[in-house]
Amino acid sequence: MRNGLIAALFSLTVSAGMASAATPKGNLVLIGGGSKPAAAMTKFVELAGGPDAAIIVFPTASEAADTPAYYRDLFGKELGCSDVFVAPVHERADALDEVLAARVAAAGGIFFGGGDQRRITSALNGTPVGEAVRDAYERGAVIGGTSAGTACQSPLMITGDGDFTVLTAGNVVLTEGLGLFRGVIVDQHFVARRRANRLLSVVMEHPDLVGVGVDEGTAIWVRPDSTFLVLGDGWVVVFDARRATVQRGAELASGTALGVHGMLTHVLLPGETFDLERHETTASDAAP
Repeated sequence: MRNGLIAALFSLTVSAGMASAATPKGNLVLIGGGSKPAAAMTKFVELAGGPDAAIIVFPTASEAADTPAYYRDLFGKELGCSDVFVAPVHERADALDEVLAARVAAAGGIFFGGGDQRRITSALNGTPVGEAVRDAYERGAVIGGTSAGTACQSPLMITGDGDFTVLTAGNVVLTEGLGLFRGVIVDQHFVARRRANRLLSVVMEHPDLVGVGVDEGTAIWVRPDSTFLVLGDGWVVVFDARRATVQRGAELASGTALGVHGMLTHVLLPGETFDLERHETTASDAAP
């Protein structure tokens, strides 16, 4: 009940906001976890404005002490970036800093590391720094992420809690995400960790959202024209129930059983694109 109420209220808020908001000028480069594909990381730097662009990394999802150093080395030494700042945001109080917010709003690229996605949203949502991330994306900055840094990007976010052995209403715990990847609910480590059940449950309960499951070692480059290109080595699975009929069945101990007829399922390979507006996939003429 609590999960359903949160989702219903948030859906109204998101719908109202999307109706009045202009199309963002920014791009998203979202990795499903595991290894970071070279094509995705170089694309992120390119879209940020090149090696001299201002890049800000949020290590917020991780509690590991060496995470900031890891990202300074990744962007500075491996990718050759000269202006890399690891934002010291670990909890909500840190994201109230107006000076930091101004720096984030002016960045060319913003990257979210892995860990626990709830740490990201609880720290950023409703804060000046969180709003600065959205402002940067609207302006044209590229937003990147891996694992938890990918999971947090949709309007509704899968927290990782729930019963994933069944397909029932309310069995997957959701909360408010950052909302940058509009019209979608995204999941990570998708094929490697066999996460189809939880994404299917969410899509059947929220058929207005397209489910996008990104595998490890794989990324999607989401463009302003509502298409995304698959990069890396694995798969991206799309569950599209926007034209489907969702069935509600028996009341089980875990919730109301869900079924669906006419849902489109796509399994995309690197180099293929999906068009969120046209409900279709095509081979890309752009090199991955």
